[in-house]
Amino acid sequence: MYGFHVTVPGAFDEVITKTTEALKTEGFGVLTTIDVKAALKEKIDVDRRPYTILGACNPGLANQAINAEPDIGLLLPCNVLVREEEDGSITVAFMDPAAVLGLVDKDEVKSLAAEVRGKLEKVRDLLAAG
Repeated sequence: MYGFHVTVPGAFDEVITKTTEALKTEGFGVLTTIDVKAALKEKIDVDRRPYTILGACNPGLANQAINAEPDIGLLLPCNVLVREEEDGSITVAFMDPAAVLGLVDKDEVKSLAAEVRGKLEKVRDLLAAG
């Protein structure tokens, strides 16, 4: 698996706000927000349910990763996906940094990936608790 997820109650924009706030509790900021629904409508006139990708970054851990492997930026930031399902429920899915950063064959990167995964799992659990 390359990710894990949770269903979060609330309206789509409210869940994005909850997710952003939950990420902050573990030291993450959101560097990028990609509104895929809007982009697909604008570029190819396709209508989709809400689908937004948040590029989350923990600056201290990102700095450690860059020091360990300068090309690690090709695998950053950690993507967090917020999407509306057919039944109207909202899913928040997290990229598994252990799976992605496992591509780098360096022990210090693997240990950082495990730490980041733990922090993202805490964010997931916080969202699940409401």
